[in-house]
Amino acid sequence: MPRTVGSSFVMGADPAPLSFSAFVLGLASSALIHLGETPNPESGQVAIDLVAARQSIDVLDLLKEKTRGNLDPEEEQLFSSVLTDLRVRYVQRAGSGPKAP
Repeated sequence: MPRTVGSSFVMGADPAPLSFSAFVLGLASSALIHLGETPNPESGQVAIDLVAARQSIDVLDLLKEKTRGNLDPEEEQLFSSVLTDLRVRYVQRAGSGPKAP
């Protein structure tokens, strides 16, 4: 269980190991937040930041390129699906202007 000691955040027991798929989905969640598709979990607000969304998508694309040949078929499929979905959403959001969903 996480706790705060002074001004430091400390994890209690060792958390379960993070899977690669969970890591990819976490990065994708960041892109979705910046695209205004889901509220920011810290503020609860929906905000669009296309620059940050593009950076998140670019990080995922870079990671996909750097891991090429080292992923199992399920991870490769997840990566491709996530990137395709995020790119489509980005293009739609960028083309619609600064309106909120």
